Amino acid sequence: MALPKLNTVSYDLELPSTGETVKFRPFLVKEQKNLLIAQESEDDKVIENAFAQIITDCTDGAIDPYQYPLFDIEYLFLQMRAKSVGERSTIIMTAEDDGKTKVPVEIDLSKVAVTTEVGHSNEVVLTKDIKLVMGYPTLSDMAMPTDIDTEVERIFVLIKRCVMEIHDGDQIHNRIDISDKELDDFLENMSTEMFEKLSAFFETMPKLKHVVKFTNPNTKVKNEVNIEGLQSFFE
Repeated sequence: MALPKLNTVSYDLELPSTGETVKFRPFLVKEQKNLLIAQESEDDKVIENAFAQIITDCTDGAIDPYQYPLFDIEYLFLQMRAKSVGERSTIIMTAEDDGKTKVPVEIDLSKVAVTTEVGHSNEVVLTKDIKLVMGYPTLSDMAMPTDIDTEVERIFVLIKRCVMEIHDGDQIHNRIDISDKELDDFLENMSTEMFEKLSAFFETMPKLKHVVKFTNPNTKVKNEVNIEGLQSFFE
């Protein structure tokens, strides 16, 4: 006699970037097992593949994790995790008032949202005539070439992957038509002020973000800490 089939509940979720409604199911034990095995490998590519496969499987192939902004995919995964394992996650925070006390803090994952800083724009105006049109990083953009060793190199690789267009007055240069060398030369010849404007795009772009409030048990001082990024919400 065949064993019974186990049915799973599906949920609706709006993607932050577009408002598009997608259906997802909680991930199953086999998927959670695969993710844990990938994390134990400490191999970024293995973890990325497991993460992407869960997104694909739990949306029945409706979402390609490599085609959406990373903040959409992180938000979707967080909600999958909330429906799969539980909506509450306990993380260890360091109290900012003394810089050393570790405090366990419980977070309601269903309350975590993607937020964008006021004034954010995907257009970076460098001069009166020149501006960049930027795209948001995707899951594949976060995987770095093996020969990239420093944080500075990682930043430049990510910037180049996110440049979509360079406008020079009425002339538009599409990224596909710009060589890596041309883009390297363009970026390296920016002034410090111009590069700060470009950096501001990444600093203010949409992110998973949540304000955590807790009291330091040693000093009795109330702490309020902003945490962001998917990894921040798990111990």
